[in-house]
Order: sequence, then structure tokens, then C-alpha cells
Amino acid sequence: MTKTSTQSVTGLYINGESRSTQETLAVADPARPGSVAGHAAAASPEDVADAVGAAKAAFPAWSALSAQERAARMANAIAGIADLRDEDAAILSRENGKIVMESWVDALVFELRWQLALSLADQVDQDGILEPAPGIPVTTTVSYQPLGVVTVIVPFNWPVAILGASLPHALLAGNTAIVKPPPTAPLATTRIVQRVAEKLPPGVLNVVTGRDSDMSGLIRNDDVAKVCFTGSVNGGKRIMEMASGSLTRVTLELGGNDAAIILDDALLDDTRLDRLHAAVFDTTGQICMNAKRIYVHRSRMDELVQGLSARLENAVLGYGLDEGTTMGPLHSPGQKAFVEDLIQEAEAAGAEVRRFGTLPEDPDLRDGNFLRPALVLDPHPELRVVTEEQFGPVIPIIPFDAEDEAVAWANDTWAGLCGSVWTEDPARANAVGSQLACGYVWVNDHGATRLDLRAPFGGMKQSGMGREQGIQGVRAFQDTRSIAHLDEAAAAAAH
Repeated sequence: MTKTSTQSVTGLYINGESRSTQETLAVADPARPGSVAGHAAAASPEDVADAVGAAKAAFPAWSALSAQERAARMANAIAGIADLRDEDAAILSRENGKIVMESWVDALVFELRWQLALSLADQVDQDGILEPAPGIPVTTTVSYQPLGVVTVIVPFNWPVAILGASLPHALLAGNTAIVKPPPTAPLATTRIVQRVAEKLPPGVLNVVTGRDSDMSGLIRNDDVAKVCFTGSVNGGKRIMEMASGSLTRVTLELGGNDAAIILDDALLDDTRLDRLHAAVFDTTGQICMNAKRIYVHRSRMDELVQGLSARLENAVLGYGLDEGTTMGPLHSPGQKAFVEDLIQEAEAAGAEVRRFGTLPEDPDLRDGNFLRPALVLDPHPELRVVTEEQFGPVIPIIPFDAEDEAVAWANDTWAGLCGSVWTEDPARANAVGSQLACGYVWVNDHGATRLDLRAPFGGMKQSGMGREQGIQGVRAFQDTRSIAHLDEAAAAAAH
């Protein structure tokens, strides 16, 4: 691990030991073409097999501990994780592109989620008792058992925070784990995971980085009991297909096309408009639970557009570590090209497109993955800027006349991750929100900033399957075991 003033170099961490590799991954800086943020180890299939083997060997002793005993060890492992947070955030900013404040919060949320998971320790080992009933002369104890070795795969956009939604729950449940950071932004995640793993028994927590083509053993190995994947829909489909060969379980948290519905009585003051702006444009629009479509009552359309425009006029595109920057680059040249295509297609189809901000003038940044944020007003509903997940700084704003119309449009999508309802009437909020086919609904807010980290989180339809966070997130890494004792008196009475 190196100072933030120099390139970061990370290795593998397997069975309680650091491991270097002959080959490494050069991690690009998305703001500065040709610049390298650091180098990460490139694991071979043999390294991957060793990680699975180490986790398997550590499983019997770790799973034999009580949940409270595991929680105590995990509390010790997370202690002091914030000591290097400034360095971690700077590294994440350079490899990801987002502003350093967001990178700092990324690491903070990992710690918060870890601590919230530990608060569930008393619930983890709680058994259920089924007493004898007419025709059922048994007393059955229903308990929970861990699955075994778990692989956790996280994406580039919020890798550390997203890891916190599953890793501590998997470990608390009694499983051992292998973390696979994203190949395009592995450095900060690897540093943080290794510091935690060093304080746990060898093999309980391992981290491997490398090319996806060498990582199939994290999924296809018969000793891997479950894969928890966060990423794109197509990525989730590949994971599910690979896992089918060994019947490995999966939790998939995939893309979203979240709809925000602004009702006619919504309060659009500075506070609410700031929230909505952040819900769309935080991390340059690269958050799965960002608002991707806004449906606004026609009577409030102009007011909403003016409010968002006023905020976008203050956008400062630049390097994520530079003071004053409010929006960094997109993570990859391919994503920049995709989002630009969506905007140009909408413009060519006759939609009004308003762009904001100026591209960086610094010669080092001129060819970076920067894109001016845009509002697309009243586009045709079949345009890709409406139907596809943009994952960039652009939002379609579509007027509606009736609530039923807005709900139908919001649900007319492949996705079902999140949604939001904006109104001053709690009853209307519940009525509309309960009709949205998605896993999580905000009222008068939207996005990761206000996500209740205690609540189960996950999507419907092609936004994924399974739930993370809360006791449901722990149970997702366990299965039941029923032990039935024949009640002799009840059995005799039955005859």
C-alpha cells in the first residue's frame, strides 16, 4: 500500500497472506487518457482456486462460532478502518473518476453497514419452535445454518459501500468469503478489504483481483455455495448462467430504470429540488438507484425544469480531486459514447435537449470521459433515453395528466429496482407508491443518500433477485435446518 501521491499497487490476499502476481492490471484514470492510477495483481485461475480452498478450509471453525463470537471478531476487524480513509478516498477518486467527497462517503458507508450488520447478532441464531398440532405429533425446531464459501462481486461505481451491503452479513451468518473488486477500479476496495481480513482468522476473508476471464472459478467451483453480484443486467445473466452448472445460489442486484413521480401537490422548494438533483446527477449519474426517469404533473413541469436547470448551471466538470469540482468524468470511454448517443438520438427525434456546464479546459483533461449534463424534455416514450438505463448525466422529464397514467408509465419497463413519489399528502404517497413494481420506494426523496441501511434492498423483474441488508440480508446467506422430535403423548393421543 502506497501514499496517495504515488501510484497505488495492490496484491492478492489469500489465507491470511499477501500474494503478488507476475502479471498486473494497469488501472486507468478516467479523467486523464493515458494516465494510470495504479496497478493491481492479476490473479491466475490457480490463485482463484487457492482462495476458494482457503475459504473452504476456514469454514468449519468460523461457522462453529456463535453469531455473538463472530460479531466480536468482526468488530475488532473493522476497528480503525477510518484511519486511512482520506488516502482510500483519493485512490478511489483517481481510479473511478467521481469527486473525492463521494469516494470518502463510499468508504464511510461500508463501515456503517458493517456496524449495522453486527447489531443483528442476537437475532442470527434465534430458533423457531413448532409445537405439536392436531395430526402433527412432533415438536420441530427450525434453525439457521450457513451455506459455506461465498463470493462477493462488486461494481466500479460505489464498490466499497456496495460491499458493505452483503459481506458483513455473509460473515456474520457463518460463511467465509472471497471478494472480487471491479477490474477497472480495484485499488481502494482491495486496500480496505485486506486491512479487515488481516484481523480475521486466515481464510475467513480473501480478496482476489484480475481479469474476468480468469475469475470463473469464483462461480463455477463446486465449493462455492453462493455468489452475490452487483452490476449490469447482462452481467447478472452471465453470472446466473455460469452458476447453473454447479447449482450455486445467486443474489443479483442489477440495473435500474427508476421513475420519480412528481404529483401536482408536490413541494418543489430548494430542499426538495436539491434532493432530486442529487438523485439524478450524483456520481455523474452512475448509480443503480439514481432516478432515471422523471414523470411530472403537467401543471408543475415548467417549475421543475427551471429548478433543475438552475442547479445544473452551477455544475463544475473537472478532476475528482480538485477543489470545486462537482461532477467528474464517466468511468469509461464506452459509457461516454453510449450516453452521448442517447442524447443525440433524442435530439434528432425532436425532443428539446438542454445541456449545462462546460468541459474542462485543462489540456490533461480535455480528452477525458467528461460529458455535459443534460435534461431531455418530453421525449417520445420509446426513445432509448427513456427505455434504457442511461447510467450517465442525462434525465428525461415527461409530463402526465393523471396519476394512473404516471403509474402505468413508471411500471412499463424491464426494471424494478426503486422509485419515488413526491407529494404533500401521505395517503396519496402510499397509494401511488404501493402500485410501483419495484423493491424500494422513497417519498419526497430518491437515491442512495437517504437509503435506510437497515431495510431489505433489492430489485424485481430484471433488476435482480434476492435481498441485501437487515436480518433478511443475513438470512440470504443461510438456509434452514428442521429437527423434529416425536411427542410420544401427542402421538399416542392421535391413535
